[in-house]
Amino acid sequence: MFNFLKRRSNIQQLFYHTDVHCHILPGVDHGSPDIETSLMLIEKEMEMGINKIVTTSHVTDGVAENSPATLRPAFEKLKAAVEAKGLQVELALSAEYRIDDLFLSQLENKELLPYPNDYLLVENSFQQELLGFDDLMFNLQLKGFSPILAHPERYSYYNHDRYRHLHDSGVLFQANVLSFTGYYGGRAYATAMWMLQNDLIDFLGSDIHNENHARLLAEFTSTKEYKKIEAKLKDRLLNDTAFI
Repeated sequence: MFNFLKRRSNIQQLFYHTDVHCHILPGVDHGSPDIETSLMLIEKEMEMGINKIVTTSHVTDGVAENSPATLRPAFEKLKAAVEAKGLQVELALSAEYRIDDLFLSQLENKELLPYPNDYLLVENSFQQELLGFDDLMFNLQLKGFSPILAHPERYSYYNHDRYRHLHDSGVLFQANVLSFTGYYGGRAYATAMWMLQNDLIDFLGSDIHNENHARLLAEFTSTKEYKKIEAKLKDRLLNDTAFI
C-alpha cells in the first residue's frame, strides 16, 4: 500500500485537463480492445490531471469503417462503465476522420461526429496529401466546421511553408505529446519542436491506444523537456477552452 501511494504521488500533472485525441472506445479500432482496458486508460489519464476526454476513434475507409451507428453504442457502454466505477471524468464523443472516400460520403450525408462547437479532427494519409485538400478545408469552414489536423508533425511530405500556409488558412494543428519524445522518429520530433517554436500548435493530444502510450506519456511529463513545452503553450493552448 505504501509503495502504491508513493508511486501515485510522483505522477506529474499535465498543464491542461482535456484530452482531445485518444482511442479508448472499446472494440472499434486498434485502440482499446475492451471495457477493462478503456477504464484502465481513463484512470491513467486522470492520474495525470485529465478530467475531460473526447474519444476520437478512427474512421478510415477499409480499415475502421466506423459511423455514428458503431461509435455511439460503444460510447454509451463506456459511459455506463465509468459511472458504475465512480470515475469523476467527463466524456464526449467525436472521431478522427481520415480524409478518404468514406469521409467524403459521411460529410455529404451529414453523418459526422464533430467535437462540441463543430470542431472536426481530420487525418491525412501518411503517404501523400489528398488532391484538393485546400479546397476541402475551405469547404469545411464554409459548412461551419473548424478543422483540426491531427498530428501534422508526422506527415513527412510537408515542408515549413506548407505548414504555415495551412495554418494561415484556418486549419488548426493538434500535435501528439509523444512526438516530443522521439516516439514517432526524428523527423516528427524535429517538426514538432519547430512547430512549437513558431506558435503553430493549437491543441495537444495523447493519441493513446494502449498502456504503453500512457506509461510513456506519464514518464515524459516529469522531464525538463516537457516543462519547456508547458512554458511555451500554457497561455495559448485551446484544449480547455475550445469546447466550452
